[in-house]
Amino acid sequence: MENFVVISGCSSGGKSTLLAELGRRGHTVVEEPGRRIVQQQLQSGGTALPWADTEAFIRRAMAMALADRAAVASHAGLVFFDRGLIDAAAGVERLTGELTLAPLRAAHRYHHRVFLTPPWPEIYVTDPERRHGLAEAEAEYANLLQVYPSLGYEPIILPKISVTERADFIERVLAE
Repeated sequence: MENFVVISGCSSGGKSTLLAELGRRGHTVVEEPGRRIVQQQLQSGGTALPWADTEAFIRRAMAMALADRAAVASHAGLVFFDRGLIDAAAGVERLTGELTLAPLRAAHRYHHRVFLTPPWPEIYVTDPERRHGLAEAEAEYANLLQVYPSLGYEPIILPKISVTERADFIERVLAE
């Protein structure tokens, strides 16, 4: 769906801040499944956490991403996703070897341009919901740089500029 736009990339690269800015501008945004799962699991004492049960965590992320898509399926305007189904499927495939990405070549499409936040060590931080280090985040980013083009998407690397300039950049690219 050309109105479903993914913002993905390196952890702590400014995705959530950018999504908040796009939401402030009136766009529909969908929060990252991983963050929501971690928050739920920490509140409930669950173990489907990336540092406790990675497979359970990423399978939940896939299910949540599918539910997110269904929840906004009838939305006519742009919908921005903080990560989403492809990121989760890439995680499952990388962890288990299960071929979860190939079916996504034709099904559950997003806009053909995917915006990726590159590693940005100067702003990288961990927190109670993001405990992995920069090296792991960079490895995930490198994987996504291969995954998205392999599924027919055009990755657009976001420049390291202010959040308002990044939002302007995205709106400009999508208007082309």
